[in-house]
Amino acid sequence: MSTEVKICGLSTIETLDAALDAGADHVGFVFFDKSPRNIGLEQGAALVRHARGSATTVALVVDPSSERLDEIMSVVKPDAIQFHGSESPAVLNFFHARWGEAEIWKAIPVSSTEDLGALAVYLSITNRILFDARPPKGAERPGGHGQVFDWSILRDLDPELGFMLSGGLTPDNVADAIRLTHASAVDVSSGVESAPGIKDIGKIRAFIQAVRTVAREKVKL
Repeated sequence: MSTEVKICGLSTIETLDAALDAGADHVGFVFFDKSPRNIGLEQGAALVRHARGSATTVALVVDPSSERLDEIMSVVKPDAIQFHGSESPAVLNFFHARWGEAEIWKAIPVSSTEDLGALAVYLSITNRILFDARPPKGAERPGGHGQVFDWSILRDLDPELGFMLSGGLTPDNVADAIRLTHASAVDVSSGVESAPGIKDIGKIRAFIQAVRTVAREKVKL
């Protein structure tokens, strides 16, 4: 099965179209004011409408209030919410009870095998788990730093879990990451940018092409 691709932190129709035309399976939009990729609700709504039916639309949030979640779901109307902070299972269950039609994705920061213990907490209440590099000490945001973690930590995980790999992925290293982890999906943001928050169309295309190359290798085997 082909590895799925998510291009996150999109903010313009031009770069969104580049991702969709190149074959992205999921497109992500950031609603976190400390991120250089943060966008407003109306801007997000326009991008989600544009992508509807072509890819899964994902709204990334970090420890949001219930009021903020209601705003995003009511105005933006994404297919999924990606919880990228320290949200508890109770928060995710509350969201599911209120917005049951939306998928729940949860990012887990990883720097050692001990971090995989969070799987037991979140796996049963999410549609997808995303493993991201643990942010640098003192960082104001939990992701988008372009840092890679030790992928071998995930080597023995069952691919049937359907986990997504993130953290420092680029067009140059994503193929190796997939070969080592057997991740069913990969997520990229800073790795396809020319500057923080500025997506590079050429890098978007190169990233997706690199992922598809691994899929063709599997077919030959």
